[in-house]
Amino acid sequence: MNSVTASINAARRSQGVWFTGLAITIGLWFVLYQQLLPLAQWMVAQMPIAPGSHLASSVEFFFFDTPKVLMLLTLVVFAMGVVRTFFSPERTRALLAGKREGLGNIAAAHLGVVTPFCSCSAVPLFVGFVSAGVPLGVTFSFLIAAPMINEIALGLLFALVGWKVALTYLGFGLTIAIVSGWVIGRLHLEHWLEPWVLKVRAGTVEIEDAHLSWIDRFEAGWDAVKEIVGKVWYWIIAGIAAGALIHGYVPAELLSGIMGADSWWSVPAAVVLGIPMYSNAAGIIPVIEALLGKGAALGTVLAFMMSVIALSLPEMIILRKVLSIKLIAVFVGVVGAGILAVGFLFNALFS
Repeated sequence: MNSVTASINAARRSQGVWFTGLAITIGLWFVLYQQLLPLAQWMVAQMPIAPGSHLASSVEFFFFDTPKVLMLLTLVVFAMGVVRTFFSPERTRALLAGKREGLGNIAAAHLGVVTPFCSCSAVPLFVGFVSAGVPLGVTFSFLIAAPMINEIALGLLFALVGWKVALTYLGFGLTIAIVSGWVIGRLHLEHWLEPWVLKVRAGTVEIEDAHLSWIDRFEAGWDAVKEIVGKVWYWIIAGIAAGALIHGYVPAELLSGIMGADSWWSVPAAVVLGIPMYSNAAGIIPVIEALLGKGAALGTVLAFMMSVIALSLPEMIILRKVLSIKLIAVFVGVVGAGILAVGFLFNALFS
């Protein structure tokens, strides 16, 4: 009995250390975050660069945005890593199994927001969902929402562009995922899946009954930071470097003329340009921030972002393992039409 009591007390002390450490770390995070702009300006002032020049503007943007985005990303990924311990692919699959179209599409899209999975998980998730009896359209709603409306995209949009844009993006992103999945489901294209996928038979979906302590969840959050930030930091730096060049050297008049709301063709051009590119939300949002700062239309820029994240060529190559070329074409066409609609609506609402 004494040993059990001692173990409980030790666990409580360890948990208290974690909470105290987190509180101190978050406090230091906010203090440092407030000093990033003065620090960037001081660093540029120490360099042999003419004040107010294009180069000075670009370098200051890079010095300011790099730690800002990395700090925001670390905080968001840690928080969502903790949240993700309450979910798993098996639990998600079980929640969606047997759901009918309509409500199933709505549930799948919302689950995609809180259970983000990377493109490398697309094939096993797709097969797992189909084998568990999840309808094809419902599966697509999840696979559209998971990369496009993930926690990194929403967190960085909120911090860098504002809550109105982030909330509107969430609403329109969910609409694309729900409607696109519903349309694909109504077309009844199961026969366009690869034959081996159709041969997979559903088994019993078991949900792991894991009783995790808060220490386990905090450690999972830290593991998520090491895994995700460790994989995307170079994309972030590349995106910030591109954003810095745009910020410092691209004339605002030129960019607003090409990607402004008055150019009706800018939204389709942005979607076509975005599809062959590959990036994640963390890498593309610094570019989005720079484009918006130069006067590009919000709808055009977000249509570009959506197409890069949701319709990237590498994602299509991965999905080719389970989908026929015809079904991939339908997927791209339906989602692309939704992104075009969102781009035009954003330009109309925020003009």
